[in-house]
Amino acid sequence: MRRIATPLLTGTLLLAMGCGTGSVTAPSAGPGSTATETGPSQPVSHTVPPRVEPTQGPKPTKPTGDADNPRKIRWLTAKPSKDRRSLRVVWWSGVEPCHVLDRVAVKETARKVTVTLWEGPSSKVQNVACIEIAIQKVTTVKLKKPLGARKVVDGARR
Repeated sequence: MRRIATPLLTGTLLLAMGCGTGSVTAPSAGPGSTATETGPSQPVSHTVPPRVEPTQGPKPTKPTGDADNPRKIRWLTAKPSKDRRSLRVVWWSGVEPCHVLDRVAVKETARKVTVTLWEGPSSKVQNVACIEIAIQKVTTVKLKKPLGARKVVDGARR
């Protein structure tokens, strides 16, 4: 048993003696650099700033009138302006040119205002690939008469 322990002990001592001694040349910063480092390397500490997502509001969008086979799209909110002569309509959509606002239909009666958004792929672009992510969009709709006490209704929910 003594014969096995001696080579093992000798190898361990040689390995231990070789670690952490002498000087190591650091990567050169340029010609003529003589930077050296003694002892074990120092850990590098750095802080990565947190990723900040954009906090912009919905993307302003105007009707293009050129969508292929447009369909009704439900909207989230329709908030009146201060003078109540227009509505700020917000909805979820996709990226252009695969999802463009074709038109906004507004039907006004004495009791309600029905706003219908029509959206589809642009007819101006062929064979295009779009990423599938949701984007909030907004458009402004002008009314013929101030909103007053009339109810605002989503035409896509009928």
